[in-house]
Amino acid sequence: MTTIAVAHFAHMCDIRGMDTTIRNLDEQAYRALKARAALSGRTIGDTVTEAIRAYLARPDRFARIGSLRELRPQAYPEGNERLSEAVDSVAYGA
Repeated sequence: MTTIAVAHFAHMCDIRGMDTTIRNLDEQAYRALKARAALSGRTIGDTVTEAIRAYLARPDRFARIGSLRELRPQAYPEGNERLSEAVDSVAYGA
């Protein structure tokens, strides 16, 4: 396919991207995102798209749960048996 044909195909299929407005963003978070995107030479759109894809790739633990009563405690990963003591040590100097 030539470059012109690819561009025409992309336009017809609308796979290039979209413009949208997102309301009620936290201003400080947006400014931090904008700065980080600029420092890495990326656009905000690229960065937001990456964040959305990462969010969607996470397993949705709660999709199968009908109510909070169905939630069950989860065990900490191995090696965290003394985690609460470590937290107390940091938080309270104990």
